[in-house]
Amino acid sequence: MTQLRIPAVYMRGGTSKGVFFKDADLPADPKERERVLLRTIGSPDPYGKQIDGMGAATSSTSKIVILKKSDRPGFDVDYLFGQVSIDKPFIDWSGNCGNLTTAVGPFSVSEGLVAAPRDGIVTVRIWQANTSRGIVARVPVKDGQVVEEGDFELDGVTFPSAEIALEFMDPGGGEDGDGGAMFPTGHLVDTLEVPGVGAVKATLINAGNPTIFVEAATLGLRGNELQDEVNGDAKILARLEAVRAHGAVAMGVAKDIEEATTKRLATPKICFVSPPQDYTASNGKPVRAQGIAVTARIVSMGRLHHAMTGTGAVAIAVAAAIPGTIVHAAVRPGTPSDAVRFGHPSGTLAVGAEARQEGGEWKVTKAVMSRSARRLMEGWVRVPST
Repeated sequence: MTQLRIPAVYMRGGTSKGVFFKDADLPADPKERERVLLRTIGSPDPYGKQIDGMGAATSSTSKIVILKKSDRPGFDVDYLFGQVSIDKPFIDWSGNCGNLTTAVGPFSVSEGLVAAPRDGIVTVRIWQANTSRGIVARVPVKDGQVVEEGDFELDGVTFPSAEIALEFMDPGGGEDGDGGAMFPTGHLVDTLEVPGVGAVKATLINAGNPTIFVEAATLGLRGNELQDEVNGDAKILARLEAVRAHGAVAMGVAKDIEEATTKRLATPKICFVSPPQDYTASNGKPVRAQGIAVTARIVSMGRLHHAMTGTGAVAIAVAAAIPGTIVHAAVRPGTPSDAVRFGHPSGTLAVGAEARQEGGEWKVTKAVMSRSARRLMEGWVRVPST
């Protein structure tokens, strides 16, 4: 059997990894394209290991990115993200990956989609096709090449790299017909009646991705749990998924609970927050309450994330800037909205947002954060032709 040979790059972006393609290198037929992408990652895999593919059996590494030059005025590249299910033949195109967004700029420069000066900072204007939002990435270059080595440290990533600054422009609000407003229910806090859990107060927000924020204590959690403690407890995961599914219906992104749990796997995300507290990060380093403004944990594809999704960080930044949300209530009083450092399982991360009220409604012009990216491998992926 002859295998297809498709140009691809394997990249780390933030605390995620994924396979990056140019749109023109993939099959034009939608069904064949989906088959190729699933087979590239190694899904569906009933063993849950993705041994026969490029995935690494976690939601942070079962991802694909498709890029092309943009025809939209004011943008350089169009960026489409796919979250690949590990054990199901399904790719969720409903949201963005903020972590892999970090690698979009470097890939675009290295692959010639964006022209670069010999030295300095390249501003890459990205159209995020999943969420219909603009993102600006600032990529360092030297001698015409992307700078990848540096001293910027990112908790959740072992080695330091060059810093890439990201600005998520107008991050509040969903796509037309997909949640609409930043607060799709019109409320900063809603009460979800969840069978088996009870009444759960939640902030339902479209920022970065559709996100559901709840207080950790509402779910019987401390808020400073690490991965094993949550992912090893089926009852906790079921409780989180039940709240997430009911929130998805309330936000209007799923018509019913069944759709939320079978077809809307990647979004909305559910994040539980608590006031600043001490804990030991997954690498053994202490996180001190006095060094953070809030403690946060996010669930991705049914499992507690090892750090924080990039879009989750955007949602935290936006919600923290708006009085009355679940997140704002948990943030240390007096914390400026442009400098919110939160604690996650792998350490801490600083984010910020610019928010203001207009006509009684909150508007967020941008959310900012810095992350890093690195090209891990380049060449071709091999995919069976049938």
